[in-house]
Amino acid sequence: MTKDDVHNITLPAIPGVYLFCDKKGKIIYVGKATSLRDRVRSYFNADVVSSRGPLIAKMVEEATTVTYEETDSVLEALIREAALIKKYQPKYNTKEKSDKSFYYIVITDEEYPRVLLRRERDLVASGGSDDVRSMFGPFPRGGVLRDALKIIRKIFPFRDTCKPSTDTSSKPCFNRQIGLCPGVCSGELSARAYRAHIKRLELFLGGKKTTLVTRLEKEMATYARKELFEDASRIKRTLYNLKHIQDIALIKRDDDMFSDNASRIEAYDVAHMAGAHTVGVMTVRAGGEAKKDEYRMFTIRMAKKGDDLGALAEVLERRLGHPEWQYPQLIVIDGGNNQFRRAERVLAQAGVVIPVVSVVKDNRHKARELLGDKEIVRTYEKDIIAVNAEAHRFAIGAFRRKQRKGALL
Repeated sequence: MTKDDVHNITLPAIPGVYLFCDKKGKIIYVGKATSLRDRVRSYFNADVVSSRGPLIAKMVEEATTVTYEETDSVLEALIREAALIKKYQPKYNTKEKSDKSFYYIVITDEEYPRVLLRRERDLVASGGSDDVRSMFGPFPRGGVLRDALKIIRKIFPFRDTCKPSTDTSSKPCFNRQIGLCPGVCSGELSARAYRAHIKRLELFLGGKKTTLVTRLEKEMATYARKELFEDASRIKRTLYNLKHIQDIALIKRDDDMFSDNASRIEAYDVAHMAGAHTVGVMTVRAGGEAKKDEYRMFTIRMAKKGDDLGALAEVLERRLGHPEWQYPQLIVIDGGNNQFRRAERVLAQAGVVIPVVSVVKDNRHKARELLGDKEIVRTYEKDIIAVNAEAHRFAIGAFRRKQRKGALL
């Protein structure tokens, strides 16, 4: 499929999901978008390898057609994307991200069901659970899903951690006080009424918004006929919220994640003194700016003292254990060919396809050579050097803090 092909497709500038298909008509990739037109066209930019990675570039080459479905909001596009990934298991979605790194919304099978966010790896590790009433997913990005749940909870308040009570004098939990729990903890809602409330949530998460709206309109009319105006008013507010979903946070996150100027780069470094007080760090740069609130420090636990390669591998493995952190378009490490190959091996073993660049230093610890894809190096050289220098600075600071702490013990 070429750039000319996609420009011949009439794509609307509205939210929805898009599906890339191969020559046999098989769906090979599913994504969501704030603007279908802009998102699909972005796959055919000249820098698709550096901005999306070689795996997605290969998908674009293999695709022969693209279809789409419109949605009323980005939130609904997110839900529909998960349903389509579950239904079709597109090979490039599952290759792009290990199955065990996907997220699910789990609703427990209890008298007062809880709504929880769970990783696939945790569900597999527990061998499944008999207390699951329903489950929705897979969702590729944990951070986006967390934002989505915040929006959903304002429309359908739910219980997650508070304890149910039938005593109306019970103290409401904090979430009840801010309108995010329907009052199961303060005796305001019977188990039957709460389960009916959860059923509405399940319809929405199942992509059955039209059915849900129809049912709510009938409920509201019934309450009005019975002159139960407070209940009718409550249903009316839910209907309004469903028809006017406020998903600005998702739109912003979606735009940030796929902006041509916001390629995310993560850099890693390890610091120690003769193998003692070893720490590893991750620094982040996106859109040409340091994202200091996303920096992370890792205390090395498994690698042997002085084993820099083992420490680097441990840091990368632990970082990949957090798929809720947005994956980068590029990983930068400090070192030569050995570090470069070790990093690539860790990513391959995890089933994650992200380009790696290694920064080789001279005797004054200045960048002498950049190892990796030459096109990526040319495109992001300034950012690579900057994020690598920041990782070194952050690693030294983390090491010194740990060293001082050790001296006080």
